[in-house]
Amino acid sequence: MHHVTFAVYPGFELLDTSGPISVFTSANRSLGLREKPPFYAIDLVSAAGGSVASSSGIAVETRSLEERARKAVDTLLVAGAEREHLLPVLAHSAWAASLRKLAGKAQRLGSVCSGAIILARLGLLDGHRVATHWDACAPLGAAFPSITVDPDSLYVVDGRLWTSAGVTTGIDMALAMVAHDLSAEIAGEVAKRLVLYARRPGYQSQFSPLLQAQVKADSPFAELIAWILANLGASLEVPVLADRAGLSERTFHRKFVAATGETPARFVETARLDAARMLLCRGLSLKSVAAEIGLSPATRFSEAFERRFGVSPRLFRKMHAEF
Repeated sequence: MHHVTFAVYPGFELLDTSGPISVFTSANRSLGLREKPPFYAIDLVSAAGGSVASSSGIAVETRSLEERARKAVDTLLVAGAEREHLLPVLAHSAWAASLRKLAGKAQRLGSVCSGAIILARLGLLDGHRVATHWDACAPLGAAFPSITVDPDSLYVVDGRLWTSAGVTTGIDMALAMVAHDLSAEIAGEVAKRLVLYARRPGYQSQFSPLLQAQVKADSPFAELIAWILANLGASLEVPVLADRAGLSERTFHRKFVAATGETPARFVETARLDAARMLLCRGLSLKSVAAEIGLSPATRFSEAFERRFGVSPRLFRKMHAEF
């Protein structure tokens, strides 16, 4: 059995633990369907053990950190929380000492969301590249200059250290752990069982172009943006988009920039290149990807991809393709 332990405290974010736990238990179910024994054993720990309430008010049962530290742990993950709940636990010296002791025994150490702040305060992230919630990236980097904070990735793997960005990205990281521990096939089955839109790789940004635009844009542009993402291979020049929005080209350009913070051309390129990364991970040829996202010929696609990400699409596919 691979023992996964979640460290929690009053006011922790429930989804930081329940999401990954659902992934690990679903992996056990997939193994059971293959007539194989379960792989993951799950437990939760806190300072004193017993019932611990999350920020939503739902409580979980835990064992004490001191008791758990006497036994082996394979993976230790620290849940995140809002600032007002983090401050008390950061000041709890006994809790910190027990957690540091347990972390020293873990083969794999990690955090979900702002749980990275706790690991940083314990000195466990020094010299490492990490991910955390987008709202905590700047404060974490400023407070701990020895840490390299990646503000873009959903999760980061640096040796035995696994850290994820905001909340639901803990699910993405747990799926990656399942793929690493068991197989990509089982991770895919888990994603399907949990009705996830896709298994998101760690390099993907915390915010997709659509989500960013939906936050900023008014309803008419949100609808247009959804159409853009569904038609990346089509002509997406300003005249086409302006006509679809029912505006003059000049008015459309001005209102689009005001609503989304990006020019139409920049937005379209970002959407196309984000889609390209997913297609490259499936092992598609550069020519096929270029045609799919509307950046043919392949040389045009390669130039845009390398300019944006600093790596050629061919090398990116070699590094990340699943097949």
